[in-house]
Amino acid sequence: MGVFGSVRAWSRRHEKTFGFLRVLPLAVLCTILAVPYVTNGPIDDGTYLSAGGYLSLSAVLLVPLAWRHRPLAAFAIIAALCFGQWLAHVDPVPANLSVLVALWAVAYQCRFGWAVAAGLVAELGVFLMLVHWDTATFGTFFSCSIFVITIWLTGLYANTRRRYLEGLEERAERAERERDQQARIAAAAERTRIARELHDVVAHNVSVMVVQADGAGFALDSDPEQARQAVRNISKTGRAALAEMRRLVGVLREDDSESTDYTPQPGLAQLEELVRGSNVPARLLVDGVPGELPEGQQLAVYRIVQEALTNALKHGGPGVRATVEISYDRPELVVRVTDDGRGASAPASADGHGLIGMRERVGMYGGAVSAGPRPGGGFEVLARLPLAAAA
Repeated sequence: MGVFGSVRAWSRRHEKTFGFLRVLPLAVLCTILAVPYVTNGPIDDGTYLSAGGYLSLSAVLLVPLAWRHRPLAAFAIIAALCFGQWLAHVDPVPANLSVLVALWAVAYQCRFGWAVAAGLVAELGVFLMLVHWDTATFGTFFSCSIFVITIWLTGLYANTRRRYLEGLEERAERAERERDQQARIAAAAERTRIARELHDVVAHNVSVMVVQADGAGFALDSDPEQARQAVRNISKTGRAALAEMRRLVGVLREDDSESTDYTPQPGLAQLEELVRGSNVPARLLVDGVPGELPEGQQLAVYRIVQEALTNALKHGGPGVRATVEISYDRPELVVRVTDDGRGASAPASADGHGLIGMRERVGMYGGAVSAGPRPGGGFEVLARLPLAAAA
């Protein structure tokens, strides 16, 4: 933002608190010019004010400038006071210059239409002042108008300059955001490329391990030494593959500061503990025998149940109850989580990505997932994972 932007932002935040500071220079000038009123006393012609009247009128004309953050209101009040002063046949005082200060503020802060209207009012005031002094000639009116128009144009120029600087700051901020976004996109693309290369390395190592394991199995009886060498190669290649896999996971992490956790991930054996530990009264029903399932597929089932119970707690309403059904019916594994909550009447969550995560997990194993209100009330999450594909 820069120093200029910081100072301008601070002045905007304290606009109302320090507005009276703008009045001080003009107030000091009016106080100094009041000395002749105090020393010489008033002239008894009906138009020359006493010292008290002079100070009172000056204060009334200057006070609206303290709220110059509302320039239209300040200009309207000061212009009305000046018009009342003209109707009362009171000579102008130095504080009448406040109308020009308010005119500048309108030209600086408001739209061009309001600035034109304020300029016309100021020109009318100049004409009325010359009529009051009986000097309303074209030459004097032109000379005074030049002074007013100069102030008005200065305000318009400052307004244009301010908008230009604000546009530059906005474009700079937008360019900075776009640069950061492009950097993140480039970093993500680079991580994807590195991950693809590491995936090829891991896949190659695993393929070598499979070949070595097959060779060790054939040579186990005929050549034990060759079998032992193959097993050692499998161990070495497995360690290398594990190291590359850890690097692959590290590359794909969005948060580099996140610590690496190698503890086993939950699976089907932890489902009962998950259901008991949830904050939703729920029961677990299992049909069939799970058999040998990959750890990744077990983790997918665990996360689906976990997310479904979380959604039941968030959207089901008070007193909601849930049922988790797991069916190992060949050729697919069926996960059904139902609740008796509000279902379709539950408010939608603006940051909910649970269903997307379920679909991604199930899609890796060629399955499908659906979620929606139940006809009899409540909500249902249904996931199907092919067991044959997993095997």
